[in-house]
Amino acid sequence: MIEYDGVELSTAKPAPVPNQSIISEQKAFNQMLNAPFDVPDVEIGDELYFRRSGVQQQVMHKLRRGQFAIESELDLHGMTVNVAKKELDNFLSYCQSTNRRCIRIIHGKGHGSVNRIPVLKNKLNQWLQRCDTILAFCSAPSHDGGSGAVYALIKKH
Repeated sequence: MIEYDGVELSTAKPAPVPNQSIISEQKAFNQMLNAPFDVPDVEIGDELYFRRSGVQQQVMHKLRRGQFAIESELDLHGMTVNVAKKELDNFLSYCQSTNRRCIRIIHGKGHGSVNRIPVLKNKLNQWLQRCDTILAFCSAPSHDGGSGAVYALIKKH
């Protein structure tokens, strides 16, 4: 209590706020969000395979065998990484907004890449795993592009 000219004033002290702890936690959280997503590189001929939890194994078997109708297709051959990323983002947005559930994306096998490392294949592998709208993807069967293309399943809009 504080006394002012003989009158006692009662002021409640504010509860202490751990500002530094809050700032530190927020900083750590932001660093975690912005940290690179570590997806191992794939090589020429390697097959891609990814499924989110909740996607049944039977669905993946059907996808790998090409038993879903391909509702839309994107060909990234010859594009730079930046152009391919923009095209992919636009394509996935279009597919989800038009309820296209199964798509094929052709990325190429990487035979023309420097050091024979499939740049677009590796980037696509990373991008699709980070994309919340993608439920699962895998390399296409040989008759539909093989290790140079992927089939992907998209969440319902």
